[in-house]
Order: sequence, then C-alpha cells, then structure tokens
Amino acid sequence: MNSSSRGRVRTRFIRSLLHGSVRRAGQLGLGVLVCAGLLGAALPAHAADDKITIMSDWSPHGMHVGLFLAQQKGWFRDAGLNVEVLDGKGSGGTIQQVAAGKIDIGFAQLGAMAPAVSAGLPVTSIMCFVRAGDNGLLIPANAGYKTLQDLRGKKIIAPNGAGSSVFMDAFLKAGGMSRKDFTIINIDNNSMISAYTSGQAEGALSTVAFFLPLVATTRPSTAIYFNDVGLRVPGYGLVVQKATIEKQPDMLAKVVAVQRRTWEYIFGGKEDEAIDAMMQARAGLRLERKDMMGQLKLYMPLFDTPATKGHPIGWQSEQEWQLALKNMEDAGAIKPGWKVEDYFTNRFIAP
Repeated sequence: MNSSSRGRVRTRFIRSLLHGSVRRAGQLGLGVLVCAGLLGAALPAHAADDKITIMSDWSPHGMHVGLFLAQQKGWFRDAGLNVEVLDGKGSGGTIQQVAAGKIDIGFAQLGAMAPAVSAGLPVTSIMCFVRAGDNGLLIPANAGYKTLQDLRGKKIIAPNGAGSSVFMDAFLKAGGMSRKDFTIINIDNNSMISAYTSGQAEGALSTVAFFLPLVATTRPSTAIYFNDVGLRVPGYGLVVQKATIEKQPDMLAKVVAVQRRTWEYIFGGKEDEAIDAMMQARAGLRLERKDMMGQLKLYMPLFDTPATKGHPIGWQSEQEWQLALKNMEDAGAIKPGWKVEDYFTNRFIAP
C-alpha cells in the first residue's frame, strides 16, 4: 500500500513436484532439469493487442478482487492490455500452467512456487501482495487446541493442489511433529468446507483468511499459523516465466502498475466496490458477498510486514525472502544452495 494509506510423464512429474515434497522430486534427478528445460522453451508470444491471460489459484475469493476491479474500471484496457482472468484449480496447477507456457501470469501462493523454483522450474515472482503470509491449520475455536502437539492422533484435511499443502511436511516438522502423528486426509478443495464443518477432521490446512469466513457460522474456528511454528512462507503474488521478464518487460510492467493502482484504490476505502466488481464478473457462481468481504478484510492486514512497510504494494523484501528460504531449507521444503534472486524480482515495482 502507498505511504499515505496503505505429454503425460512431464505432467505427472510436475504434479508430484508441486503437490509433494522436494525429497520425492529430488529422486527424479535429471527429470527435473529436462522438464524445466522443456517448459522454459514454451514461452507465449504476443502481438501488441493479443490477449494476456492471468489465472488465479481457485474459484473467486476475496483476494481476487484486484483483478476483477481493474477489469471493470478499464484500467487494464487503458494501459493497452487485453486481459482475460481465468479461474484456477489450486496454486500448484496455476504454477504448472505458467511453467508450461499455457498462461502468461499466475496469481498464486508464492510458498507453492518456491519448491518449484528449487527443483528447476523456470518461474519467479514479480509481485507479492500477502507479504505476511496466510497459511495455517484451522482448528475448532472451542476445542482447546493451542499447538500441533495437542492434535496428535487427530485427522487433518489437506487440499489437493493447494499452496498450503506443499508445506504440510515442513509445517509439521517445524512444529515438532510428522505425518505419522496424524491421519492426513487429502481431499479436493471443493469438498473441504463440508468435510471440516461436518466434523470429519479436527484440522484443515488452508489459507486461513480464505477459509475462516466460510466456516464461521457452522463451525467457528481459529488457526495455528505457519508463523506460529517459525515457518515463514510468503502468500499470494504474481508468478511468471523467467524468460517473460526479458522478452515482454513492457507488458509485465503495465500489469504490475495496474495492480498496484487497483490495490491502493481498494485500501482507500473501496472494498465494497471491489467486491461488487468480482460478484458482477462471476454472477453465475452465486458468490456469498459476506464471505467474500470477510476474506478481503482478513487478507488486507497481511499486506504489510515490518520490512515492507512504507514500500509500494507488491514490493518484496530480500531480507524476508532470505529468512523464508532458510526456513524452507531447514524444513526440507527446498534444496540447499539456493540464490534469493531466483525467487523474486522488484524490477517492475516503481518506487
């Protein structure tokens, strides 16, 4: 915020990489490098008025309003951009699409991007919105759970393809636990709410700000955040192929500028207008306005951290990335030998 207000083998491999642990991906060795090279070659080419595709991580929720509001206000069009916003099926899937050159930009969890970069996929982040991180384990508010140890032997739901699931092992390890201490139920994201609210599990791994408003009435909950166990993972941001940075810098600079403008506008008290724009764009989905607003309100305080305060929306702190990557390495989520500059760039963030 501103200073004033604020074919088949390849597919199977990538999915195992993004949905599983780096340890499993590492066993594939050379396959990672071959896959990364193949994907890096598949860069979309654009004429000036070609359509630019931005894919979100899921069906619309509160953090997606910046994309829809920018479309409704005509700010993408005013910048000379013909943007199509697509709904994704998980951060992992969206990152796959970017890496394969199927879409131009992914709106996804940067925590899910990091293991992909570590394993050699040619992607990086050009903006981070939720710089404080938003991942955690939802737990019933009245159950008395305070730590992961309190949940030993309980069932935990983990959504297939979600950014938070990439860090299941790292999260449990950081909290002094492992998978063997729980019954882990992998489930489609669309079934998570009903499974959790019906009591099929005592915990649900998710982006907390996304999930809490959806279960507030049926099963009031709180959360154990990744940060609570010392695991620092950045949240939502924009992901692109590294080659796109050099080949289409003007397009990326315009997208970043529009998104910065849009979120500054939202932070200026325009939350209702932003929610309206998304609901109108996806009217056929019958979104619940109070849930969307609840999500947005929970995400907005997570845009700033001590290291990013006073910097433009989307600006990423090298210090915070260094700490996050060290945490991820210690937890076994990424390989040693990383270089922080492979994971993000502030090139398109005007001061």
